[in-house]
Amino acid sequence: MNVGLVGVTGYSGSVLYELLLRHPNVGKVNLYGHSQKVAQPLEEVLPQLRRRDNILPYDSADIMKSNDMVFFATSAGVTTKLAQPFIENDFPVIDLAGDFRLKADVYEKWYKKPAPQSDYLAKAHYGLADFTSSKGSKYVANPGCYATATILALAPLVKNHLIDPSSIVVDAKSGTSGAGKKLSQSTHFSQTNENLQLYKVNQHQHIPEIVQELQKWDKDLPYIQFTTTLLPLTRGIMASCYAKAKSDVTEEKVQEAFSQTYSDDTFVNATEGVFPNLKQVIGTNFCDIGYQLNPVTHQIVIVSVIDNLLKGAAGQAIQNFNQMFEFKPDAGLDLIPVLP
Repeated sequence: MNVGLVGVTGYSGSVLYELLLRHPNVGKVNLYGHSQKVAQPLEEVLPQLRRRDNILPYDSADIMKSNDMVFFATSAGVTTKLAQPFIENDFPVIDLAGDFRLKADVYEKWYKKPAPQSDYLAKAHYGLADFTSSKGSKYVANPGCYATATILALAPLVKNHLIDPSSIVVDAKSGTSGAGKKLSQSTHFSQTNENLQLYKVNQHQHIPEIVQELQKWDKDLPYIQFTTTLLPLTRGIMASCYAKAKSDVTEEKVQEAFSQTYSDDTFVNATEGVFPNLKQVIGTNFCDIGYQLNPVTHQIVIVSVIDNLLKGAAGQAIQNFNQMFEFKPDAGLDLIPVLP
């Protein structure tokens, strides 16, 4: 099949392009720039890919004519403006941006941008691939990276009502690629090297996304305390989550919750008492989770690690793609960690 990709020049877009090139069910990948007016050789902007493809001018009619579906790996606010013709024609879209993840008023509050039309939002499927299938969906909102790591960590406890829903604290850390390619003072090498920086404390746009999804399992969950730290490395997210266990919760109940939730999951590995590190997932689509109930404080600690550009973006987009078209769950995702 032919696949369109809008936004190959960003980090998530370039990783997604690499995955699509190796996908056994993809015959051709057509590249488009959302503000492109004339064709541009890909090697001018991404010479390291060593490809002679062109980034083509953006035209929604041409995209639908030349492809069987399209990915958008664009900045927030772009698909709000460009999604209309695809939605109205029931053309398959997987959107890696945040435009279609939230309700309109919540999106505008946290992203500070106009939201998509409500009738378009109603047609979007939130593609947390390990819990909901994109089969039959025409517009998939791919989850955010922090949201993916955090929801996967907390889901077994929230779904099984094992914790006080008002006690959740998340200390999440990310490499600099999570900020994208746009230059900023906080991601300058001289600032990030040998340094740790908190940012967007209580203001990160993935907070409402996490709460929204957890509330589907426990409507009494009111909020989470969520803090983000920038790490002096390129890729990876570690979400350390803490919650107060209910009085009757035992180690066996916690273990059973994680086992039942992820025993048949292709990409999530959860282990009691063994806490993961970033290097075991960088370069893969895996989410590795370690968890433990403290018998003294009755707090549960859960540590979740992912590659933010794969499981947190492009890799999960491929998971949704595979579900949408009923391909093998791991098609295009047979990846191994980057070593050493």
